[in-house]
Amino acid sequence: MTVSIKDLTIAVVGATGAVGTEFFRIAERRYAQLPKIKALASSRSVGKRLTVGGRELVVAEATEDSFAGVDIAFIGVTSEVSRRLAPAAVAAGAVVIDDGSAFRMQDEVPLVVPEVNGADVEWHSGIISIPNCSTTPLVVAAHPLHSVNPIVRIVAATYQSVSGAGGAPMVELREQAQDVLDGKPAKTEAISQQIAFNVIPRIDQFGEDGYTFEEQKMRQETQKIMHAPTIRFSATCVRVPVYVTHCAAVNLEFENPMSPDEARQLMREMPGITVLDDPAHDAYPMPWDVTGTDDVFVGRIRQDTSHPNGLVMWIAADNLRKGAALNSLQIAEELVARNCLKPDRAKRVKSGAGS
Repeated sequence: MTVSIKDLTIAVVGATGAVGTEFFRIAERRYAQLPKIKALASSRSVGKRLTVGGRELVVAEATEDSFAGVDIAFIGVTSEVSRRLAPAAVAAGAVVIDDGSAFRMQDEVPLVVPEVNGADVEWHSGIISIPNCSTTPLVVAAHPLHSVNPIVRIVAATYQSVSGAGGAPMVELREQAQDVLDGKPAKTEAISQQIAFNVIPRIDQFGEDGYTFEEQKMRQETQKIMHAPTIRFSATCVRVPVYVTHCAAVNLEFENPMSPDEARQLMREMPGITVLDDPAHDAYPMPWDVTGTDDVFVGRIRQDTSHPNGLVMWIAADNLRKGAALNSLQIAEELVARNCLKPDRAKRVKSGAGS
């Protein structure tokens, strides 16, 4: 019997949050017939009514007992809550697709961007993680190039929107901007420093090496997803006063020279990438244009004048869509297409992963 998404029962944990809201929007557009959906959230949201695909959903509290009969559980909440709920969902027979950092670097948990390493879903043991929303567009853009000319070093500077930190910072940005324009002091609660009319060169806590955890995660996740643990990687992650869409200025160093024209052609042939690269006519990806779209956008592709084997490029992607909700749905589609909703214990030794 062939199973499709419409035949499944899915639970969405964090249904009323920014990612959950985007998840439902994408699902409405993506599927002619939606699966059965259980909308779950914290106790604060219990009883809220959501309309998805013409169907009314009543939000219930997410507890360890919420997953009976669920095929796939999408979890888009804090890592603390994920650690509590994900094992319960797996025990109830669901595959968990987790949006947080709780399980990403565990050896037995695939970390998946379907265009890059979709086959890794085949060795899951019940939990699949999606990467940080700053990592995803980078590996999508790098993958087609790395496949023909191995990347040996990546240097990235990210420009990350406030929605990457949740819904409250989006409200805070608007309120701070109004206060500053009115000559009032900006109140800082959701983000510890003023973000309106400012940039903050810090996301997450600092480690002993001077890198933040966000920067460390980008390195570790890129190496895991691309099965390339020897790639040298350095990032500086910056929060910027933009509502949605993360951008990055990226330097890639290859084993051998690669021309910008070859890189453009390889990326144009890659599903999920839009090359927007005509600087002479001011055509390059910007958050205002990219927000609400599904692809990873790449522009300003040029030779790195500091290294003969280097390229420089600018990458942008909607962090709530490809960085989170869309990637989750694509993983579900990959599970269905590969007929591996249930763990295959024989594949727990990961073929090719980490090599």
